[in-house]
Formats: sequence, structure tokens, C-alpha cells
Amino acid sequence: MTILVTGGGGFLGKAIVRLLVQRGDRVRSYSRSHYPQLQHWGVEQINGDLADEDALSRALNGCDRVFHVAARAGVWGTYDDFYRPNVQGTKNIIEGCLKYDIGSLIYTSSPSVVFDGTDMEGVDESVPYPDHYLAWYPRTKALAEKLVLEANSAKLATVALRPHLIWGPEDNHLVPRILERGRAGALRKIGRKPCLVDCVYIDNAAQAHVQAADQLSVGSQNAGKCYFIANDEPLPLWEMVNRILDAADLPSVRASISARSAYLAGWVLETIYRLFKLPGEPRMTRFVAKELSTSHWFDLSAAKRDFGYRPDVSTAEGLERLRVWLQDDARDS
Repeated sequence: MTILVTGGGGFLGKAIVRLLVQRGDRVRSYSRSHYPQLQHWGVEQINGDLADEDALSRALNGCDRVFHVAARAGVWGTYDDFYRPNVQGTKNIIEGCLKYDIGSLIYTSSPSVVFDGTDMEGVDESVPYPDHYLAWYPRTKALAEKLVLEANSAKLATVALRPHLIWGPEDNHLVPRILERGRAGALRKIGRKPCLVDCVYIDNAAQAHVQAADQLSVGSQNAGKCYFIANDEPLPLWEMVNRILDAADLPSVRASISARSAYLAGWVLETIYRLFKLPGEPRMTRFVAKELSTSHWFDLSAAKRDFGYRPDVSTAEGLERLRVWLQDDARDS
């Protein structure tokens, strides 16, 4: 089997590639950059972005299965910044799968596609898409997820996974942001209630993708469906943040701000950044304020039932692995 992983050099993409290579699959990566580690693993690399139809066609031609992991993430930017890669790029992937008779498509979505700004406590996949989004990322990911699920047919089997806040060694997004703000003393607890969150360790997220793919075929139990993926260990949000800080020998977060004040600060900063076209991104946005002051944990029964998902790496073990990696990384630098 020849398998394409879009974003194969990224955090999740590379973890999926590693599992596929280890079991002997022929793997091809499609990313904007070349990655020496993928070359070392013997992975064929084709470079381009999701809007480059010619390069994407070369990547898709001859493949049997596609993991579509690549996306524009983040909480700030224009609608077009997110629409082109996340929605139009996914359209291009689907069209390419149909053109080259690729049998299955596994799409990496996000729980944020159904986040309406309120607590998500033990929710399952029946929770509807909201009418309004506070950021372009969840809106465009929702549009793309719908396209993938609607594309499920007698010719192309599709499935969408919603891993929640992936973290672990080699993380280039969540963990670095926490550590950077922790070192600067810029972290503040938002709100007073003990919001529970269920994040997912990187190896568990990658394994879920491979398990879902192995059970996916036309008419299979998981075809045309979406699934929440997490560690099945809900913890108070700021306890999890503090445990990540502790892995880097940084002090815990003590200071706090009310949820209402954080939301107002986000609204003010967003307005200023848009009005004056400031570079970078605001330190707080309305979306982030809501994310950090609400619970996010999920009923994982569907993933367990339909493709045997079981998180092998516990949060405690993952944190120890993270500590070791951070220490090694510090020595190397």
C-alpha cells in the first residue's frame, strides 16, 4: 500500500508517518518544506501547498490511501488566510482522491468545529455545529469536515477525527506557547471554576488515525463519520498547564483574571489589531478567552467501539517523556 500524508513533516503528520514506516507501508509526504528526518526514514517527499494543484496531483497519483493532516492553525489572521488551505485545500484533496481512484481519506479535524463558547462536558459526536464562531480556524475546519463527510460514497470512504489539544515531545505549537508565556510570567488563570479538559498525547493521536484508517473501507462502520479523540483522562485545565510547566522546571501559574475580563480584553485587542493592522497576533482573543474558561472533555465510546481506539500512553507517562525530551533539547541547544 502507498499512503500519502499531507503535512507529513509536522507534529502530528510526522508521528503518523513514523507508525506507517515502522510497519512497512510505502509512505509519501506532501509538505511545503523538505524534512531530513523523513528522508532518513526513506519517505518520498513532494513539496507544495494545498492550493498547488499540479504538485498535489503528483503527490496523489498512485496512492491507495490519504491522511489529510495539513492545515492552517492558529487564532489570528484573515478569513482567506484560513479558507484557502483549510477549505479549498481540502476540496483539492477530495477531487484528487476521486480522480486517482484512491479508496480512503482520513481527515484531521478538531473539536473546535462544534465549540459554541460554552462547556463541553462528556459530549459525543451528536453535538451540532454552532451557528457562530469566534475565530476563522474552527469555522474553516468545520466547513472542511463537512466536505469530507459528504464526500463519503461508494467510491471513496472518508472519516474525520477530532483530536483535542495534541501535546508531547517535538510539539511546535501548544507546549512552546505555554513555556514561552510561563518563562515571561505572562500566564493567568482565567475564571474561578475548575474547568476539566481532556487533551491527547501525540502517540495516542497518531495511533487513532492509523486504527481508524485500518478499519475504513466503503460501507465500513466508521465510514462517513466523525470521532472525538482524547486521552480519556479529564483534568482541571490549569493543573494540566502547571504539569507541563513543571516538566520544564518552571513555576506554576498563580495569578488569575476573571473570565469576563479576559473576554473583554480579547475583544479590545482584536479591535486594535484589526484597526491598526498590527503584525503578529493579540496576546488574548475572544476565542482563547472562552477556550480557557470552559470545560472540554468528550465521550470516546464511538472511537472505542468502531475502530478499537485505546490511549496507550497515559498523561503521567507522557509528561515524563516530555520532561526527558525538554532536558535533552536544552542540552543540545
